[in-house]
Order: sequence, then C-alpha cells, then structure tokens
Amino acid sequence: MTHFDLYLSFIRKASLTVLLVIFYYCFSIGITFYNKWVMKRFHYPIFMTLVHLAMTFVLSGISRTLVSWYTGKPHICLSWKPYLKRVAATALATALDIGLSNWSFMFITISLYTMTKSTAVLFILFFAIIFKLEKLRSWLLIVIVLIAGGLFMFTYKSTQFNTEGFILVLIASFLGGIRWTLTQILTQKADLGLQNPIDTMYHLQPLMFIGLFPLFVFNEGLSLSASEKLFRYHETSALLNMVFVLAGGGFLAFGLCFSEFLLVAKTSSLTLSIAGIFKEVCVLILASHLMGDQLTLLNWLGFVMCLSGISLHVALKVTYSEDSSKDTRMEKFHDVALTEVATELLLRNGQANESDEDEVVH
Repeated sequence: MTHFDLYLSFIRKASLTVLLVIFYYCFSIGITFYNKWVMKRFHYPIFMTLVHLAMTFVLSGISRTLVSWYTGKPHICLSWKPYLKRVAATALATALDIGLSNWSFMFITISLYTMTKSTAVLFILFFAIIFKLEKLRSWLLIVIVLIAGGLFMFTYKSTQFNTEGFILVLIASFLGGIRWTLTQILTQKADLGLQNPIDTMYHLQPLMFIGLFPLFVFNEGLSLSASEKLFRYHETSALLNMVFVLAGGGFLAFGLCFSEFLLVAKTSSLTLSIAGIFKEVCVLILASHLMGDQLTLLNWLGFVMCLSGISLHVALKVTYSEDSSKDTRMEKFHDVALTEVATELLLRNGQANESDEDEVVH
C-alpha cells in the first residue's frame, strides 16, 4: 500500500468519525434544548418521559424486526424469570434517572443542568468500585476533587440557581451512576445475549414504563386529566400539535440511543467519551447565547475544573486499559510459549523412547 493510499484511508476514517460525532451531537444537544423548550409549554415531564419510553420501545421493536428480516437471524427475547430478575433494577434506575432529569428542566437552566449532570462520573466511579468493576486507585481521588470542586465553583453564588431543580438533577446523577454500572453488568453477561444496545433498549423500556408510571399517577395524573393540553382539549389542532411535539421528543430519544451505539460500533467508546466532553462545552456556549443563561467567570472556571477531572478520568482509564491489555497479551504469549515448550519436550521424549525400543530390538 502506497503513502497516498494510506493518506486516503486516514481521510476516510477521519471523515466518518467527524460525521458520526456530528450525528451524535444533533440528537444529544438537540434533545437537551428540545426538552427544555417543551417544559416551558407542557408542565408534565413524567408523562413526557413515558411517551418517550413508549416510542423508543416501538421503534426498537421495529428495528429488531427489520434487522432479523435482513440478516435471517432470530432476535433475542428473554424469558420472564431472567427478565424480571436481572433487568428490573437496571430499568428502574434508568427510568428514574431520565424522569428526574426531564423534571428538573422545569426549575433550572440548561447550564446548571449540564454542569450538575456531569457529576454522574463520580457516582459511576463509586458504584463501579462497589461492584468491583473498577479498582480503587490514587488518581481517582484527584478526579473526585476536581469534579466536586468544579461543581461547587459553578453553583457558588449563582444568580440562576434553583435548589429544587439542583436536587432533582443530583439525584438523577446518583441514579445514573447505578444505571450505567448495572447496564455494563447487564450487557457483559454473555448468557443473556443483550450485547446489542437495540436489544437492551427493547427489553428495558417496558419495565421502565411500569416503574415510572406510579410516580406519574401520584405527581401528575390528576392535574393532567383536568388539563386542556390533552384530555380536556377545546381545539383539535391544539391537541394534534401537542401530540406531534411529544412524538418529536420520542424520535430524538431513540435517535440519541442509536447514534451513541453507531458511534461506539464504528469508532470506540473512547471517541464517545471525548465527544461527550466537547459536547458539554457546546451546550454551555449555546445555552449562554440562545437561552440567555448567565455565567460568571467563577462559573466558567468551575466548569473548566470539572471538565479537567472528566478528561483526566478518560485519559487514565485508557492508559490503564492499554496496560491491562498488554498484560493479558503477555500472559497469553507466556501460556502459548509454555505450551510449545511442553509439546516439544513430549515430542523429544517420544522420539527418545522410539530410539530405545529400536536398540532393544536390534
């Protein structure tokens, strides 16, 4: 292969990565601003989340059917016992994470939401250590101090700070730590066969809907049933408009999950992590220009400090992953070498025995 061919190959891979990142940004940034816009006119975040879950379930089912029809392979469908035993906890944590996140948009700005939600890394680390998916290392303390200190600086004397919304997002981040840790365990169980995120999404949505429904009934059920937005509408056009608005969020929610899967499948999880860091920068810049979010110099310094912690976590995690993979390769090489030596000794012993037998015969 010539240098020109290598250059063209690099350009193709780089172009594909950029396109996939832009595709991911469209859904990830888009759904953040879209949900904030919807909450200004439709004050029922839990019901909105239920609509998103229902649409994601339907679209995931259609995707599974199309893939099965195209490949000719049957799709995974868990039986009830392992489904309820292994998926229920993940579904409940995921439902509450998404539901409380959407609920917080009624109280806080996009900037405060983005900053507070980034603390999910701390809770993911915490639960990863508890479930022994991550080893406790000294550099994790530096990551924790940077992220926690950055959050404190960002919220300190903030003019647009709201306690209720902040608590909702913080609880959502805590649940997000449980959610992603359990999701990692769920997708890594080979016996379940849920390595494909579309299959995981399909199995999670029903239990997520059931888990979130009681909260909807308790908090929004009576108010929504008496609201003119849906059930007591006066104009059909207004009802259809609201249905299309909620459906639009459902398509964005499904598109976000699909774009994340596509980006990881075609590149790597590292690319998704790095893209997520720059995405938060884009969200804050857009929020300050489009939504009028007010950020002081101290807020920006806190945000930079928090991003430094997240970046350090990503960089060191990659370093340790590479080291562990090298160790694994060395162990495999050592095992192969031992096997080859043992085989050679057996062959030599066999040849020696044959020579001894020949001498005895003669």
